[in-house]
Amino acid sequence: MFMHNKRLQYTVRVSEPNPRLACMIMEQFGGADGELAAAMRYFTQGLGEDDLGRRDMLLDIATEELSHLEVVGSIVTMLNKGLKAQLAEGQMKEADLYMMIGASGTTAKESILFGGAPALCDSAGVPWTAAYVDSRGEPTVDLRSNIAAEARAKIVYERLINITDDPGIKDALGFLMTREIAHQKSFEKALYAIENNFPSGKLPGIERYASMYVNTSQGDGDTNGPWNSGEEWDRIDDLEEVMPVDGGDGLATVKMGARDMKVVAKM
Repeated sequence: MFMHNKRLQYTVRVSEPNPRLACMIMEQFGGADGELAAAMRYFTQGLGEDDLGRRDMLLDIATEELSHLEVVGSIVTMLNKGLKAQLAEGQMKEADLYMMIGASGTTAKESILFGGAPALCDSAGVPWTAAYVDSRGEPTVDLRSNIAAEARAKIVYERLINITDDPGIKDALGFLMTREIAHQKSFEKALYAIENNFPSGKLPGIERYASMYVNTSQGDGDTNGPWNSGEEWDRIDDLEEVMPVDGGDGLATVKMGARDMKVVAKM
């Protein structure tokens, strides 16, 4: 059960309307790395989680992400106050209104249909989709994906902070960015608490392929590092010596019955 507290988790103070900035901030409302996607990702993961500790963490963070969605939506609403009023009252001349809508960076559909209110779409007007939720129902997979999602969201907030001079918005976005860091820490700790968390899943890899590094991009710029060199790697530089790696002839074949063979021969 959810109960809504009418106070925001973080106070929104906007210096002046700015529809163009509102359009950009919509990325964190209905975008792939936005707050709605995060809330739905962690909420569905939490419902399917058998471990009580991870379930509690996921539902805690999912619910907080909904509060962040509310903060972002409130910022967008405040930034669009002027646009919404002009669309409602029609006080501006036609050309000026066209210019105002165009300057916002939004499509005419967004402006006319949603009237400056936050909509379930990203900064380009692309509708939100459940395809943004990339859960697989396996904690070691999902926790790694969650860490990456929080990292991506942090970078988006950094870029939004850099394109505005509004101190109140910078302050609120800074809070949201910092919460992404906190969530990364929670997910990392939960992942480390799972013994034998790498590789993901239950089946072990095939031993002779698990440590093979194939140097398929050769020439100027070839480098060595812990990702391709050292005791734990079997590095392959001469592909002709080992390909196909299974020792076969590298050709695709299929066994077919006599009836199918006759049909194929006719074809």
